[in-house]
Amino acid sequence: MKAIFKKEFKSFFSTPIGFIFLAINAFFLSFYFVIIYSYGSPAIEEVISSTYIINTFLLPVITMRLFSDESRLKTDQVLLTSPVKISGIVLGKFFAAICLYALSQAITIIFEIIILSYVKMSILPYLYALLGSLLLGAAIISIGMFISSLTESVVIAGVFSLITNIIVIFANSFASLFSNKAVVYILSKIAFVSVAANFSTPVFSIPDIVYFLSIIIAFLFLTVRAVERKRFI
Repeated sequence: MKAIFKKEFKSFFSTPIGFIFLAINAFFLSFYFVIIYSYGSPAIEEVISSTYIINTFLLPVITMRLFSDESRLKTDQVLLTSPVKISGIVLGKFFAAICLYALSQAITIIFEIIILSYVKMSILPYLYALLGSLLLGAAIISIGMFISSLTESVVIAGVFSLITNIIVIFANSFASLFSNKAVVYILSKIAFVSVAANFSTPVFSIPDIVYFLSIIIAFLFLTVRAVERKRFI
């Protein structure tokens, strides 16, 4: 898994994709920080939550090539016949993508230090919001990885990941289009932004953490099964 992680993480920076991803996140996080700071607000959690929707569109660029590119280039056969377990391959790629995403959020540490130099306050709300952001990103990445494992086309993987992200992020908005109570209930429960927004409040919620962890584990499991299936094709 360690070798897969290193290979995948380095690959993000062998092309401009990794740098562009970090630059766009840094720009928007800085932009929102300047706005919030100018209003005298010390809540960095508001800065973090402001980029949820932006990453809905950015993360498919990272995940779409994780497996589909391997399939297209036929290098997946090398991975499948290597001594590394399928779960190790999947986790190596997953943690590489998570590290890139976490790196994009690291600039908020500087923002929090700036705020703390002027205002005495607890850093727990910031840390909790950061945890929520990482869990949201991990959930989106796990879904994108699964979609990428189903196709050889990078474009198809990217488009379907984006569509899926839009559905799970804006599920609450789509719920208003239906009159069926069961459908409305399901859509309200899968709305990622609604759950992630809870991390911007000072109330610690274990169910919200379990919610994201369950999604992550479920889609990592599905990705392992999808990749294993290729061994027999």
